[in-house]
Amino acid sequence: MAKAFNPGRRGITGFLEPAERDLLRKLFADIITMLEPSRPAHEDPLAALIGLDMDVTVPTDPALLRLLPDAVKDDGAAALEFRQLTERSLRESKIGALRAATLDLDKDKLVLDAEASGLWARALNDVRLVLAQRLEIQDEDDAERVHQVQDWGEADDVDSYLSLVYNFVSWLQESLVQAMLAGLKGSK
Repeated sequence: MAKAFNPGRRGITGFLEPAERDLLRKLFADIITMLEPSRPAHEDPLAALIGLDMDVTVPTDPALLRLLPDAVKDDGAAALEFRQLTERSLRESKIGALRAATLDLDKDKLVLDAEASGLWARALNDVRLVLAQRLEIQDEDDAERVHQVQDWGEADDVDSYLSLVYNFVSWLQESLVQAMLAGLKGSK
């Protein structure tokens, strides 16, 4: 089992078993695949020059919508305009964090500096968002239902397996955030 992240002199350290690293590698790759546009960006030279994709649409996959939410909820036109201006950089930022975290998985012992810790926290959060959507976690009762699944030997269907993965990623993220906060307190 993974060891909790801990702050140290060289940064935040943690240990993952090979199977856990493989699982995270696959999860990060799945989220990257979700975030990569399914079609090439519009080839308007001006849009390409300034980094805009004016053909942006609202995602239909609820999990992708959780990863790329509308910033403006009550005005569809304003939401689409904001999406056009920000979605590409948001996707690239999320993909960058996931790829950076994936590179760290080549080591048995993780040693994360402040920047890498932030990237890891973002990557783990994106995985949790997608798993929460797939498990239909909408409130505390749903979260408690998922949290109750604790035994890998009893995972006999997709939902129970996903629940275990969600619980593992949640624990890992919580451990990392606590280590980041402890490191901040220790540096003051």
